[in-house]
Parts: sequence; C-alpha cells; structure tokens
Amino acid sequence: MSQQLPVFTPKEIVSELDRYIVGQKAAKRAVAVALRNRWRRQQVPEELRDEIMPKNIILIGPTGVGKTEIARRMAKLAQAPFVKVEASKFTEVGYVGRDVDSMVRDLVEASVKLVKEEALASVKVKAEERAEERVLDLLLPSRGREGEQPSEDHQRTREKLRGLLRSGGLNDRNVELDVQTQGVMPQMQMFGAQGMEEMVMNLQEMLGNTGLLGGKKTKRRRVTVPEALDLLTKEEAQKLLDQDQVQRDAIQRAEENGIIFIDEIDKIAGREKASAGPDVSREGVQRDLLPVVEGSSVTTKYGVVRTDHVLFIAAGAFHVAKVGDLIPELQGRFPIRVEMDNLTEQDFVHILTEPKNSLVKQYTALMAAEGVDLRFEQDGIREIARVAAQVNSRQQNIGARRLHTVMEKLLEELSFNAPDRRGAVIVVNADLVRERLDPLLKSEDLSKYVL
Repeated sequence: MSQQLPVFTPKEIVSELDRYIVGQKAAKRAVAVALRNRWRRQQVPEELRDEIMPKNIILIGPTGVGKTEIARRMAKLAQAPFVKVEASKFTEVGYVGRDVDSMVRDLVEASVKLVKEEALASVKVKAEERAEERVLDLLLPSRGREGEQPSEDHQRTREKLRGLLRSGGLNDRNVELDVQTQGVMPQMQMFGAQGMEEMVMNLQEMLGNTGLLGGKKTKRRRVTVPEALDLLTKEEAQKLLDQDQVQRDAIQRAEENGIIFIDEIDKIAGREKASAGPDVSREGVQRDLLPVVEGSSVTTKYGVVRTDHVLFIAAGAFHVAKVGDLIPELQGRFPIRVEMDNLTEQDFVHILTEPKNSLVKQYTALMAAEGVDLRFEQDGIREIARVAAQVNSRQQNIGARRLHTVMEKLLEELSFNAPDRRGAVIVVNADLVRERLDPLLKSEDLSKYVL
C-alpha cells in the first residue's frame, strides 16, 4: 500500500514555491536542499542511512513574511505529514497543560489522515464497483432461493438497470439502506499530569467504538440513488482498507518524511530569572524540546514513533531575544539559520498579482459570485501596495497580512452591497484607492481603524 512519493530537484522545489510565495530566496533554497537531502539519504547504503540526520532550520523574520507558508507549501509538495505548533503554548498555565510529545502525536495523526486518503483513492474504483452491485441489489432484489443462479430475465433486467444507473436515469429513484451514524459523545476533560489528555482521547475513542458513549450506530434511511451510491462507496472503501497497513505506513511516513514547524520559538528564548513569573518555564520548555528534536521515541496510539529523522523548522521574529539566547544544546540542533527579508512596497505589488492564489484573484472571484465584475488596474494595485507599506512603517509591521486588512477596508462597501449590484463593473484604480483610504492614513490615530 506504501506509495512512491514525488521526487523534485532543489530548482523544481524553489520554482513551485515561487508560484505562491514572493521573494525569500534564501529560505526557499534552504528548505529545497533539506527536502532533497531526504531523497539523497534514501539512496545511500543502509548502514550509513541512519547516521545521516536532518539539518533542522531556523527562519528568522517578522510576522507576515512567509515563514509558515514556505514550510506548509514545502510539506504539501512532498506529500509529507506536517504539523504547526506554537512554542509559546508550552509555557501557558504553568506548563502542565500539554507535554511537548503532543506535537509528535499530532504529526502521526496528520500522517494517518494523509496515508488513509491515499489508500482510499487507490481502492476507489473497486469500491465504486461493489457499491454499484449493492444498489442494483436494492433496486432489483433476487427472488430466487439463496445460492440459486438468477434467471436470464432477471439478469437482463439487471443489466438494463445498470445502464440506466450509469447514465443517470435512476437519479430520481429512492432506496432504503442502513447507514452508520455517529452518536453524540459526552465531552471528558482532565487536567494534570503530562500526557493525560492523550489517555482521555484514547479512552473516548475506545468507549465510542463499543457504543458505550454513543459511538457508531446504524439507522434505516430512505435516500436517492446517487446518495446511496456515495454512501455505499465510502462504506466499501473502508472495508477494502487494511487498517494495520495504513497505520504502519503512516508511522513510517511520519518518521521518514514528517515536518514539525515550531513557531514563536523566540518566545521561549532566554534563561531562567531569579524572580518568579511568566518567564519561569522558558528554559524548561527548551530542555523538554531538546530530546524530541535530538531524536527520541514517543508512544502514540498507533505505536512507537522515532523522531530522529523528522525535520524540524523553527521560526521566530527575534525582536527582543536572539537565537543565541536559546540554550546551546538546542541551538546545536538547528544548524541552518535563515534571515527572512522584510517586504517592500514592490514586494506587495508582486504579492497582490503574481501568486496562484493572489488576493486580486481571490477578490475578483468572490465578487464574480455575486455577478459583479471587479477589475483591478495596475495603478490601483500599486496604490494598495503603497498604503500597506506606509501603514506597516507607521504601526507594527505585520508584513503581507497588512494587505488583507487594507483590501477589506477598501472593498468593505462593495462587499456589503454586492448582492444589489449584480451586473455592475467596478474598476479599482489609484483614484478610488486614494478616495477610500487616504482619509484614514491622514488620521493621527491609525489604531482606531482596521488598517
């Protein structure tokens, strides 16, 4: 069931990242090499393979410059399990709420989901064939004795129904079938020792599967033929899956290809202080992170997972603290450090127009859904970029996220009235942008506005 993963050269990886992320050449090159090194490691002799450790990366830069997006897109490109965690959450509530091993468990859950989706796709055709036969059984029950061959007339009628079913001629017909339903499970919460929440989740799942906490039940339902086909296809696909193999493949995928993105790592930088307070657990969190990043065994409900070859990408603004404020042992586990570039006004122009999922394309599509033809002219785009850059310089610099707030403010009135303006053509040029946004820029107190 294990699937051959795609192989890309570093140049191909950077090229693909360029479709979604503007600039940040150094960061893209770093993650591209890290991804390629995984493939290279698989090609070396087995006795050397386990000795080659991933070169973990720290991305240094303010919010909104693309740190998370680079890691997420990289993982998607490699079809790798990916999980993002905030390092600062481990310092909350006296650092007893969650243990750092939970990030590995989350990674395994992501891996199981990924592998299961691939496995379901691989059995889809067979599941559809079985579902079709079951729907035909519902439409034309066999009246013969059990084990007796159906008559020729029955077979001919069945094939006629099959043709109608495939052509959509039976879409208005209804059939009755037993459908699995998920009962409402009462929520159980438990606080205390590390790892306790994992125990509670496993207990809930176990009791849910037995039906003691309102788990899966069956209910007779009357549905249309297309609905029946869909429900039965999913049911047959689940039957065709080898769940044990899925779990084994998922653990292997997590161990060999998993990526854990640790954001806000600068929030746990800094040594213990003499006075008690919110900083007390910072170094403690670093020391607990250390064995996971170095390589350790973590017990999950799917089995034991080794983190030796999981790639860790850490990120932080490091405005106050610096990488050197991390404990030396943890610094040593992140040998690659990349300074992210601050975004310029010209970068904003590129971000608005070039990526496959650019904001200009998004808003144009959203307004098209209302029948409004929204058109952005080049001078209007440049003016939006100018406003975003100016607000970032006067307030806290939140990078490209500022474009979202500027665009929302610019198009707020149109978004509200769009249902009443079907057929209208709206041209966003420099004059319109200045008319809507310049009064806010001239205000002494920008903080009153959503810019």
